[in-house]
Amino acid sequence: MPRVDWITFDCYGTLIDWEGGVAEALAPFLLPPVDRGVLAAQYIALEAETEGGAYRPYRDVLVETSRELMVRLGSPLPPGQEHVLPDSLPGWVAFPDVPDALRALRRVGYRLAILSNVDRDLLATSVPRLGITPDLLVTAEDCRSYKPRPGHWTYFQARSSASPARTVHVGASLYHDMAPAEALGYRTVFINRREQPVQGARPTRVLPDLTGLPDAIAELARAPESAR
Repeated sequence: MPRVDWITFDCYGTLIDWEGGVAEALAPFLLPPVDRGVLAAQYIALEAETEGGAYRPYRDVLVETSRELMVRLGSPLPPGQEHVLPDSLPGWVAFPDVPDALRALRRVGYRLAILSNVDRDLLATSVPRLGITPDLLVTAEDCRSYKPRPGHWTYFQARSSASPARTVHVGASLYHDMAPAEALGYRTVFINRREQPVQGARPTRVLPDLTGLPDAIAELARAPESAR
């Protein structure tokens, strides 16, 4: 029997270029030049604060976080533009390496799931950009909580009957994905697109993008228990 049955993915930042999407949506309201890396880091910190309280729909999280970010940057969003981020999300593109990698994994026979901090309808707009239709989608709307809380993994296990021992989780956030998945017993692959220091988690593998993911998963599937 293969030692990997399921591969679970974070979506935005891992499969979909959310950093580029956020920067493109907010740039018209900021003085150029816009450093998308700095903007993303500021946005991430604020969004984590917003998600830390009681559950609210991700559309509301996007609205609240972008409003507060733009106020702090000295460029408040004009009236009528409060929903610029949720309105722009359906246009956010997949990273170029994503469709081929996901198709390759599907051809081998792995089952693929997405565990995402968004609403169902927003995730549905991004799925056609991935090149495959995942076997299972888990959203914050389903589990009524946001990663790094364990709700996504609990919901995934209930729906799939898959054990952490036979599943690999793939994500681009050490905080939202690598640390909680590791704590729950999953092998993890950190997609380090921004070449950031690997701190606060110990991913099983680290890759710069998804190009090498099929080979990495094959290696994990062959590895004896003691080598994982």
